[in-house]
Amino acid sequence: MGEKADSVDKGSKALVDPRRLAIVEALRRSPRGLDTNGLADRLGLHPNTARWHLGILADAGLVDARPERHGRGRPSIVYRLTAEAAARGRDEYRLLATMLTGLAAEAPEGEARAYETGRRWGRYLVEQPPPNRRTGERDALETVVDLLDEQGFAAAIEEGEVCMRRCPFYALAETNPEIVCTMHRGLIDGALEQVGARSRVERLDVFVEPSLCVAHVGHA
Repeated sequence: MGEKADSVDKGSKALVDPRRLAIVEALRRSPRGLDTNGLADRLGLHPNTARWHLGILADAGLVDARPERHGRGRPSIVYRLTAEAAARGRDEYRLLATMLTGLAAEAPEGEARAYETGRRWGRYLVEQPPPNRRTGERDALETVVDLLDEQGFAAAIEEGEVCMRRCPFYALAETNPEIVCTMHRGLIDGALEQVGARSRVERLDVFVEPSLCVAHVGHA
């Protein structure tokens, strides 16, 4: 029982990085497997970077590597998902979420509605401080970071900005950032509003690195 729990925990930690999630999804769509260069080309990664992430996934028991010969020359190392990884993350709601996100993107004022929805949920998900307590801007940002962490964003305050090093909705955000990322901006603004902060998101920089989004927060 303990070994199984350790294995599950190791696999979960390996999938925290969105690049490794993207590798798993690429291999899921390629049941015959892919070599390092094939994965790197599909995901826009350097082959050495792809190889490093594949090593972490293999160590976690999520990826299997086998040499395969195609014609003459040295055999290629082809990567496939293990049975555990193939079963992991089978989100029955992903297709529905993708369809609904696309529908929202096509709707009139879809972006504005996404922001307002996020703002309302941001207000709902954090506790309002008592009337006699004034929340400082730093405390407000820490409340936002706590909320984002609970939702899987791996957030932190860095030089006064909210840095999110994991997107739990990576695939959706890549396809429809105007809906998904706008909703997240509203989530942050709603949380700030709920705790009485005067600051709001001035700009949200999306995927400035493959695993980094930055919310620039300033006075409204």
